[in-house]
Amino acid sequence: MIWIAGRQVDPSSLTTAWRLNRVQVEIVEKMARSQEAFEYPTPEMLQFELKMRDHLVRSARALNDSGIAFSTFVDSRCNERYWYRTELGGFQLRNGILSSQGIIDIFRNGRLYATECATAMVIILYHATLHSIRPADFERLFADILLYDWRYDQDLDLQTGTTNTFLPGDILYFANPEFNPMKPWWQGENVVDLGRGLYYGHGAGIKTADELIDFLNDERAPGATRSAYLVRQATRPGFAYLSQFSDGQNSMSGRLQSISAQIGSAHWNE
Repeated sequence: MIWIAGRQVDPSSLTTAWRLNRVQVEIVEKMARSQEAFEYPTPEMLQFELKMRDHLVRSARALNDSGIAFSTFVDSRCNERYWYRTELGGFQLRNGILSSQGIIDIFRNGRLYATECATAMVIILYHATLHSIRPADFERLFADILLYDWRYDQDLDLQTGTTNTFLPGDILYFANPEFNPMKPWWQGENVVDLGRGLYYGHGAGIKTADELIDFLNDERAPGATRSAYLVRQATRPGFAYLSQFSDGQNSMSGRLQSISAQIGSAHWNE
C-alpha cells in the first residue's frame, strides 16, 4: 500500500502523472500490492525514492559492465591514482581527490579494481547517491571515503529490516548455510534487485534467484544437504534523509504535487 498525505494512492495515477520508467512502474506496483505500508509526508519524498532506486539499478548494471574483478581482501587492488590500498585490503580515498572522482573512476577503469561483494554493494550505493543528490552535497557528506566490506559513511543512513516486499534497488542477501569452509567468501552473496526477477551479485553477475541459488549450491561443503536461499530482509539507504539533498533533476511532475502529509518512511519489522 502506498500512502501520501494520509491518503492511499492508486499506482496507476502515479504512472500517468509522473511518467515513470519501467523500473519505477515495477516499484510502485509492488508497493501497492504489498501488505506493508509505504508512507510518505510529501509526493517529493516518494519521487526521490523512485529516482534513487532507478539509479541503484543503473549503477549495479554499470558496475557489472565495468570490468571490476572479484577477489578476497588479500588480493584486492585499486587505481593508485585515486585510492591507496589499506593493509586490510580496503580502498582509502587519497588526499586531494574528490569523492566523486574516486567513485566514478571505479566505473570508468573497473579493470584496475578487484574486491569482494559487500564492498561492491557500498560502491553501488555511493554511485547511485552521487547521481541522485547535488554534487556539492555529495562532496561534503562523503569527503573521506573508505571502501572496505560493509563500512560506509553514516550519511548513507542504511537501514536493514525484515520484509516480504522486495523492490528494485533493494540490497538483498542469498545465504549459503553449508558453504565450503575452504571458500568462506561464498557463505553468501549480496545482490541488488534489478527488477523483473533479476539480481546483480559481484562475482556471480546478473542472474535469476534460481541461478544464484544454483551458483551458491555449487560452492557448498562436500555432502551438504541444505540449499542456499534468499533471506527475507532488505537493506535500503535512508531515502527520506537523502531527499533533502536532491539535485532536483529528472523530477516528476503531476497532480499529486500539492499533497502534504504526516509520516515519512516505509514500515519495517526489525
